[in-house]
Amino acid sequence: MEAATETVQESGALSFKFTGNGKEYFGIWIVNLLLSIVTLGIYSAWAKVRRMQYFYRNTSLAESHFDYHGSPTMILKGRLIVVALLVAYNLAERFSPPLAMIAFVCLAAGMPFLLMRSLRFKLFNSSYRGLRFHFKGSLGGAYKVFLMWPILSAITLYTLAPVWHQRLKDYQHNNSAYGKANFSFNVPVSAFYKIYLTVGAVLIGLIVAIGFLFGGAIFEQIKSTAGGGNGYMNPKTMLLLFTFPLMIFGVGLLLRPYFAARFQNLIWNNTHLGPHRFVSNISARKLLLIEVTNMIGIIFTLGLFKPFAVIRTMQYKLESLALIPHGDLESFVASQEAQVSATGQEAADLFDIDIAL
Repeated sequence: MEAATETVQESGALSFKFTGNGKEYFGIWIVNLLLSIVTLGIYSAWAKVRRMQYFYRNTSLAESHFDYHGSPTMILKGRLIVVALLVAYNLAERFSPPLAMIAFVCLAAGMPFLLMRSLRFKLFNSSYRGLRFHFKGSLGGAYKVFLMWPILSAITLYTLAPVWHQRLKDYQHNNSAYGKANFSFNVPVSAFYKIYLTVGAVLIGLIVAIGFLFGGAIFEQIKSTAGGGNGYMNPKTMLLLFTFPLMIFGVGLLLRPYFAARFQNLIWNNTHLGPHRFVSNISARKLLLIEVTNMIGIIFTLGLFKPFAVIRTMQYKLESLALIPHGDLESFVASQEAQVSATGQEAADLFDIDIAL
């Protein structure tokens, strides 16, 4: 099964293209999986590089492809650091609760630094037409979006979650660059709240409806037991309790594509690269259709359809995105290459790591 694609319909738009296919990626996926198992996870760093290179090299814009240059050893180093931190925390929790609290605080305090370095690693090792991307976010900004706002969000029972989400995207996009050209992102918090409130309202409505449905059945069961019944569930109650997890799963399945589609469109339709702007027109309905058929394929193949599912989703998301150039893109790229050549390409910091699993 291949995903139906929809190119961005706007004058002068340069659509992203994705040429990967499920059969090719299945070969990479199965080898990566087997070698990662055999090596007890060590090969997973090399597996990630193979996977990233496949997706980058099969993604193109204006007939030119992207590339990924990440080092497996640096990725492995990052993962070992995270594993060591988690092991230390678990050991401390087991033998000394006060020590566990200290370890947790240290872990939380160090994570923003590692995540900032991970963002820098990922962008520096991404390129288009041989020219690297960069991330220039500050450590102070990282502590705000990866520590301060999550804490404030939790304290306020996640009423500030949209603010956290907006600040995170602002930190990521406004600190990214291609060559010497900066990305820019400008979306008010109210736009994030609008999507969250819409999803929240639908979710609450569905939960209330399910609650009424199950509440009646449970009330009938209690009434029957109190009235001298045998206490066994009647067929209707058993059927409803059996379908309850399926209903909850269905609610999540319906809302996730809407959430993902709305945010891809919101974020990329408000992102610029120098004088150029991006446009995205992904459809929640089509994304839902892709995810449902992907799920069916994965279930009936006992998981073997997963790489095909990944390709279908990636293809649709990428080909729903385009760049609207302001002027000649060729001249823009050449100008960036000249500026970087004149100042010297920034070398990757030896301490930059990738901790994404």
